[in-house]
Amino acid sequence: MCGIVGFTNTTDNADEILGRMMDRIRHRGPDAEGKYIDGETALGHRRLSIIDVSAQGNQPIFNEDKSLVLIFNGEIYNFMEIREKLVAAGHKFMTNTDSEVLIHGYEEYGTSLLNMLRGMFSFIIWDKNRHELFGARDFFGIKPMYYAEMDKTFMFGSEIKSFLEHPAFRKELNTSALENYLTFQYSPTNETFFKNVYKLPPAHYFIRRKGKTEIHRYWDVNFEADEKPGLDEWVNMISDTFKDSVKAHKIADVEVGSFLSSGVDSSYAAAAADVDKTFTVGFGTDEKYNETSWAKAFSKAIGKENTSKVISAEEYWSILPKIQYHMDEPLADPSAVALYFVCNIASEKVKVVLSGEGADEIFGGYNVYSEPDSTLYDKLPRGVRRGIGGLAEKLPAKKGINFLVRKGKDIEERFIGNAYMFSPEERKSILRIKTNAPDPTAITKPFYDNVSDKDTVTKMQYLDLHLWMAGDILLKADKMSMANSLELRVPFLDKEVMALAGKIPTKYRVTHTEKTNETAYITKYAMRLAAKKDTPQSTAATAVKKKLGFPVPIRVWLKEDKYYNLVKNTFESESGRKFFNTGEIVKLLDDHRSGKCDNSRKIWTVFMFLVWYKVYFENNGRY
Repeated sequence: MCGIVGFTNTTDNADEILGRMMDRIRHRGPDAEGKYIDGETALGHRRLSIIDVSAQGNQPIFNEDKSLVLIFNGEIYNFMEIREKLVAAGHKFMTNTDSEVLIHGYEEYGTSLLNMLRGMFSFIIWDKNRHELFGARDFFGIKPMYYAEMDKTFMFGSEIKSFLEHPAFRKELNTSALENYLTFQYSPTNETFFKNVYKLPPAHYFIRRKGKTEIHRYWDVNFEADEKPGLDEWVNMISDTFKDSVKAHKIADVEVGSFLSSGVDSSYAAAAADVDKTFTVGFGTDEKYNETSWAKAFSKAIGKENTSKVISAEEYWSILPKIQYHMDEPLADPSAVALYFVCNIASEKVKVVLSGEGADEIFGGYNVYSEPDSTLYDKLPRGVRRGIGGLAEKLPAKKGINFLVRKGKDIEERFIGNAYMFSPEERKSILRIKTNAPDPTAITKPFYDNVSDKDTVTKMQYLDLHLWMAGDILLKADKMSMANSLELRVPFLDKEVMALAGKIPTKYRVTHTEKTNETAYITKYAMRLAAKKDTPQSTAATAVKKKLGFPVPIRVWLKEDKYYNLVKNTFESESGRKFFNTGEIVKLLDDHRSGKCDNSRKIWTVFMFLVWYKVYFENNGRY
């Protein structure tokens, strides 16, 4: 795992500039550094040694005649298979790294190489003969890639903060990203919070030649249900495929550990991987917020060592500026801080950890997936439900009314992903500035259009795989692990696992059982049965246990004087008044404190933006 950075070279002091840019991302690779500079291109690399830990694996890496230059961030788990084919084709390898497979593979197969890979990656290849840059990002967006073009300079890299060190970089806030963020809690488009800085989308590559950049998609998830196998067959296939993925994800020349919460995803990964060490964090003593005692018991049952930490409120709040600095863009997911701390304790003992990200999206694990078409009310004609919903929208919001409003809308109108903070009307009421941000449904429409013929659950999964997972789940996974110089691997997010999951009928993803005359919906149904089959009998209850998912007690903290006043002062600060109608956001805070309603997530969304803005625009990218 590493960090990459570079730019098209139009300066006389490229070495100095590149060095400063590389220093900004030293946390991504503290073990070694390398540069390549010619009259057209400057490439920099920071290395965290995982495979072939000798200096042989340092980058940049070249092909035989040094006409191609590579910088790479990630891991290729099937590199030995590809290497054998390349050696048979006559390629000469100088190292034992997975990195070198990319440069010879590109030389041999061109862009077709990408679909041969199994892994997580973000890499750049400079072709000196063709005067051409090639860059690619992995299938799900596990590893980041940003780019910008300013003052005739094309910049690219693992983190936006490195761009701040280039003299051509102009730092301007993208206010449209702010308005989108207020609804999604993350930046949902390819634009970023920095004007003219973009994300290369997952499963895309770019080719830049003669000052022009072409971007192409090379892969997409495919949901095409196969109704022939029965449930038991699916369970066995999930078991076999996931074990194979875990085996591939354990390839390393250093020790591998595993994160562990009380949910089935991380428990399944930890048990299947048979690692020696697991890591857990929690808050206080309330079991709603603390999974450490459960994790210790589970680890003991599978014969592993568990390291845990209880995070205090003071630790949590004091580290927020550092968290937002490492994110590059504001993220309002409170669990990001918990993830930072679990990465921190893991980094003291191992260099690589496995985690359970992705299982919910590909196997149908979120509770919201069980909601569509799940009640008798859903059997009413669509026109009747829409009419009732339209009337309900005019009434004061409360639980029963919200149900009618929600059921009166099609899934494409009401579901934008797992987080929906501020509606378009609400965000305009709190914003003092005007932007050109699109309606949330305009952002989600292209993804829904791709699965217009699928059932509702599949539509939701497809949308989450493309927006929520890349924009929230994997963003915090990469940035929080790399902030601690730790490699985080996600065996559920494997191309082969996804290929299998895409064939599982919806009834085996989200199903229901009759219990005491009530319908109890079970998400990730077939996967849970596979986990139950593959974990020790004494721990199998975790397969049906509701996951907490790094729960954070911000709802409670925001009612305490210390943190209420801290947030209120931030809302009333100069930057708070610059972007927001202060009275509106303070009212959210006061109504929450008085118990009138739970506004904690909305408050957090505004607060995290202001913390991020202070770091990058008031403190010049320092925390």
